[in-house]
Amino acid sequence: MNTRHAAAHPTAPRTHPWRGAALWLGLALASPWAGATDILFIGNSFTFGAGSAVHTWRADAVTDLNKQGVGGVPALFKAFTLQAGLDYKVALETQGGAGIDWHLQHKLPLIGQRPWDVVVMHGFSTLDADKPGDPTKLIASAKQMARFLAGHNPKVDVRLLATWPRADQTYPITGAWHGQPITAMGRDVRAGYEQAAAAAVPTVKGVIPVGDAWLRAKAQGVADANPYDGIEPGQVNLWARDHYHASSHGSYLEALVVFGAITGRDPRSLGDRECAAFELGLSTAQTAALQQVAFDELASRGSVQPAPPKPSPATPATPAASCPRWH
Repeated sequence: MNTRHAAAHPTAPRTHPWRGAALWLGLALASPWAGATDILFIGNSFTFGAGSAVHTWRADAVTDLNKQGVGGVPALFKAFTLQAGLDYKVALETQGGAGIDWHLQHKLPLIGQRPWDVVVMHGFSTLDADKPGDPTKLIASAKQMARFLAGHNPKVDVRLLATWPRADQTYPITGAWHGQPITAMGRDVRAGYEQAAAAAVPTVKGVIPVGDAWLRAKAQGVADANPYDGIEPGQVNLWARDHYHASSHGSYLEALVVFGAITGRDPRSLGDRECAAFELGLSTAQTAALQQVAFDELASRGSVQPAPPKPSPATPATPAASCPRWH
């Protein structure tokens, strides 16, 4: 008899009663943009957090070039940089179900409006929507987009974000990776992005290992490996209800890995009372565990140096105690 059970996950963000959107936006705009690092996220629903509270979370803190009200992972990244005392101007250009090839065909006028300092981008979740596992289209489109971005800023730092393995492509009989372990899709996707990065050197500086961090979370017992048979007690579900997109926990881990990869900061330095996690309904234990996973993955690749984890206050009155810059 199956003793596993489905865990409850928050569907809406929490907000401190004293902190309104206007105050948060005022903080986001407090630093002059002059001298800030311009970063652009190019992606799809894996960037904007479809199916979770992350989708529209703090959309007023970032610039959605398509004006669709998206906050997503870019807003989480912005929140992390604010708390770390870093100055980033964050923008995004996203389209559900699109690969980099789609953005090349339809969005170059928007993407080319600024000489971006940093660009984080990814393609379709199976590498190719029509040929799952085939990196050919990703390799060609990433190279072309990198060339376009470098034409506007020869020093642009482009990173490819290797996405996570999909449960719906692994466990159901209809999945392209059915019959293989969940690690198989992660391995294939990562290999595709590595090939794409190698083809676009020197503009593409490397691959951000989000999918590997997801697999590490499962291996370390932080996240459940198969949502189709319920969620193990004490573990989180990184997938949303469709077993395809990311839950708030999954997007949070994604953003932590991006934060560490881009800034070189230890994700654990944000602390278990990190503000975005609180607002999205993550417990302090979940927050600390996901930060540890992100650190472990990045440190294993030499992308970050360890910093002392930010300790919780001995007697905090509220989780707001960790957010002095937000009030």
